[in-house]
Amino acid sequence: MLNYSTYRWITDQKLYLTYQEQADVYHEVRSLHPKYLDSKGLVALWREELLARAVLMNKTRLQEPSQLERFKKAEDPVAAIDTYLLNVYKETCSRGYRFNKDKIEDRFTKSTIKVINGQISYELEHLRRKLRLRDSSRSSKLEGLTFPLPNPVFSIVEGDVEPWGVVH
Repeated sequence: MLNYSTYRWITDQKLYLTYQEQADVYHEVRSLHPKYLDSKGLVALWREELLARAVLMNKTRLQEPSQLERFKKAEDPVAAIDTYLLNVYKETCSRGYRFNKDKIEDRFTKSTIKVINGQISYELEHLRRKLRLRDSSRSSKLEGLTFPLPNPVFSIVEGDVEPWGVVH
């Protein structure tokens, strides 16, 4: 297993995050539509999902996170995660960021992956807590929101929080 605990990286927008900072952002909000995230959240999500994509394609020795199970259940897991990443990419473009779309293939899917409404609610509350500390203007935009949209690759079903979704 590779150790990325001290790994620091940079994007075209010059946003720095340590691996732990990425994990703090990414692991709690992966089902939400990327429009709700601040710039650090988008950078972390993009980076971590590219890493997850590499795991799905067996291109890395990193341990497979349990969250990949829902992508693995898709008819074409790589197309599903590329569709997910395409939606993140579209959001970054709408904000004027320059993420590298060449990191994903041009093979996407119209089918959706199920996400539990309890997971969406949990992620929204977690994101609100993060944004109160990090980005008060974006946080205030979420205050009146009762139920957020998921990333368009997901369709919502009834249920509680996913077993892998709770952050301790």
